[in-house]
Amino acid sequence: MKEKIILKSSHLFLNLGFKSVTMDDIANEMGISKKTIYQHFKNKTKLVEATAMSVFEQISCGIDSICELNKNPIEEVYEIKQFIMHHLKDEKSSPQFQLQKYYPKIYANLKNKQFEKMLSCVTQNLERGVAQGIYRDTINTDFVARLYFNNMISLKDQTLFPAEKFSISMLMDNYLEYHLGGICSIKGLEKLNQIKINQNK
Repeated sequence: MKEKIILKSSHLFLNLGFKSVTMDDIANEMGISKKTIYQHFKNKTKLVEATAMSVFEQISCGIDSICELNKNPIEEVYEIKQFIMHHLKDEKSSPQFQLQKYYPKIYANLKNKQFEKMLSCVTQNLERGVAQGIYRDTINTDFVARLYFNNMISLKDQTLFPAEKFSISMLMDNYLEYHLGGICSIKGLEKLNQIKINQNK
């Protein structure tokens, strides 16, 4: 039952917002009593924390699976983007902003975990790209990986990129092109252009 509550809560929180969804809403959606939820979670904050970490773990496992395929580093970047976009397709409520505002401790903990995961993943991608001659051998991989994380977090800041003007899909596509355009070698740019042509077919 605990896992079912987390699964349903994930959907509701991503779709409607951490602030707006109440314990009553979750209970009604599941056809159970609120008391049943409280048997597994002491309060809403504990449920929000469990839900946020569950979504993070699912995305982390998916990214690990993609990285294990050892694909061309540029293709890997786009495949991870596709996976994340699919996984967060119901995200209509700016959950990052709501977590930051209403649950700052959970947000800070989650951001630290995201940073550790992304720094490791992106650094490996950069090192493989440099070794294969796809990325320029003059880039500072640690600097680029940290910049990548910071910029990806910023894309979800609605004060910078209001949702009515920028869709998350458009932001991700433009940012990846910007990121890869800055680090690719001539060989890598040829590969990047090929991927973009294939995407537009």
